[in-house]
Amino acid sequence: MNVPNETRPQLRDLPKTVHGGQAWRLQGIDDYSHNLNPFGPPDCVSDIAAKASIHSDHYPDDSSIGFRTAVAKEFGVSPDNVIAGSGSSDIIRMFPNTFLDPGDRVLMFRPSFAEYTQQCRIVGAKIEYIPLRPENDYRIDIAELESKLNGVKALYVCNPNNPTGRVESRDRILKIIDMCQQRGIFVFLDETLLELVDGYKDISCASYVNEYDNLIVAGSLTKSFAIPGIRIGFGITSKPIADEMNKVRMTWNVGIVEQTVGEELISKHMGYVHDASKVLREESQYMYSRLKEMGFPVSAPADSFFYFCDLTSIGFDSKSFTAKMLEQGIMVRDCNSFGPEYAGCVRFCVKDREHDNRFLAAVKKVMER
Repeated sequence: MNVPNETRPQLRDLPKTVHGGQAWRLQGIDDYSHNLNPFGPPDCVSDIAAKASIHSDHYPDDSSIGFRTAVAKEFGVSPDNVIAGSGSSDIIRMFPNTFLDPGDRVLMFRPSFAEYTQQCRIVGAKIEYIPLRPENDYRIDIAELESKLNGVKALYVCNPNNPTGRVESRDRILKIIDMCQQRGIFVFLDETLLELVDGYKDISCASYVNEYDNLIVAGSLTKSFAIPGIRIGFGITSKPIADEMNKVRMTWNVGIVEQTVGEELISKHMGYVHDASKVLREESQYMYSRLKEMGFPVSAPADSFFYFCDLTSIGFDSKSFTAKMLEQGIMVRDCNSFGPEYAGCVRFCVKDREHDNRFLAAVKKVMER
């Protein structure tokens, strides 16, 4: 019997993406390779999930209306502007499956989150990259971007950018969205990491979606509430775009437990996230000062709560430094997976003072040896 085994051309030689947050597989390792709220999930999460699981004997609400209403209220939009997703990664998958055709040109910055490339390649889009340069502090060069927009179908922007940690102001992001709208270009704006940046409401563009017909904003509870194992995220966009994306959304993509946890956390516990963001702002400055004192190559204080550093000036590549830190019980993110040009770079997050001092002691030992 002959069984067809030929995959679509877009899937040939397509590797799986690599992500951080794998220290849970090991014993006694403190994970700095992810970007989660360092205080862990709120104590109420287990109780909320347990109570919600009582209703697991029936299908979840496919519309996720309770969760979408809570998100809408938090961001000052209508529930019709909100799409529920199984994490923001679900929204990242939905967008190209809704709007991109094989051969469409898509523009992204590099380095940035690998799932944008992955999902665009799956649908056959052609990806072009604009490098984020260290001499520009890894920030977006708007003039360079504008010069590359002709013939582009979509632009991806991550704010804060993962892995560099740089945050662009709302004014700069809106300027980019305006440039793209004038040319009929979608902007996929990933704000998944933004809520842990102190003052994020003055940076977020989610409340502006009804002023544009080209903007999709992705968000998630994964980072802000430290619940990566509970897959709950959202997209915020204009109603016409939301209606189209819902056509490709998997039926019942968000379970009863996830919907309930998401609704409760968004509607009643955002103060938990705001408190964490203030601590992280102080710890980011502390981490920068201490690392600078010991000669570690940090170029500037983090805009967010994680750092991206090129270690070649101190004689390390990312693989060797990651291995040495692991010997000290600390996992950092080897950034070689973002491209061979980043084989000397690592990313690490900021936590509370006790954990940060432990991290700093490990860095000092590794550098001395």
